Amino acid sequence: MQARWDDIRCFLAVARDESLSRAGRRLRLDAATVGRRVARLEHDMGVVLFTKSPQGYALTGEGQRFMTHVARAEAAMGEAMDDLAGRGGALSGQIRLGAPDGAANFLLPQVCAGIVEENPDLEVQIVALPRVFNLSKREADMAIGVSPPSAGRLLVSKLADYRLHLAASEVYLGRHGPVNGLHDLKGHRMIGYIPDMIFDAELDYLGELGIERVALASNSVSVQFNWIRQGGGLGVVHDFALPAAPGVRKVLTREFSLTRSFYLIRHEDDRRVERLSRFAALLSEGVRREVTRLERLT
Repeated sequence: MQARWDDIRCFLAVARDESLSRAGRRLRLDAATVGRRVARLEHDMGVVLFTKSPQGYALTGEGQRFMTHVARAEAAMGEAMDDLAGRGGALSGQIRLGAPDGAANFLLPQVCAGIVEENPDLEVQIVALPRVFNLSKREADMAIGVSPPSAGRLLVSKLADYRLHLAASEVYLGRHGPVNGLHDLKGHRMIGYIPDMIFDAELDYLGELGIERVALASNSVSVQFNWIRQGGGLGVVHDFALPAAPGVRKVLTREFSLTRSFYLIRHEDDRRVERLSRFAALLSEGVRREVTRLERLT
């Protein structure tokens, strides 16, 4: 049995995207070609790698074992290419970064744009999703999380601490009156997460205030932020986001303040991939610098 690398690339893309069409877009191939190559790989190997359901393509047990091995091979190939290209030069190729949408909207655009400015042949993709990324399935090359994972073969490093406060727009406060103490919150419209869609306990901000009813709720930080900016109510906001909304101000800063952390998470197999390690170092430095700069403006 001899597997073709083009077929393995298609297998990896389908395993990560759980869809022929999404895998095709990733590889710039049509979905039918991706499907044929996966079918050829299964025929050559004599095993079924995926089961198909209305939700998409899921790895079988054999597929999961194969994924472990070929992901390592992919990382080794990347390391070899880095070595042959010469270390220390400009970064190139494509890097996909997963992140919660708060970081993805207010920190990563300027940080990653700066990295690409210095490395013109580099392509950075930011996947902004309010959930934990599965790096074992290679949904991304690396991810930012709000708490360190406790399981998996992962490299985890702390990026930065960041602060959050209650905030409201001047428009809202002008209509509904000042907020003089935490006891006043019951009389105000609150904005926050959909309770059963909080994917990490670190994000249960309003729970720390004992607030049970959320009048305007979303699983997206950006939606919450825009509600606050438009005068919808009171909510907990990242300090680093506040410079993007001059009409929004913090309230009750002495009574309520939170400190949370961002963590950079990578797959352990990528430890020796020079290109990813260099990008991770630039990203870490950039995020720390940007959090500090933006928080000083609030």
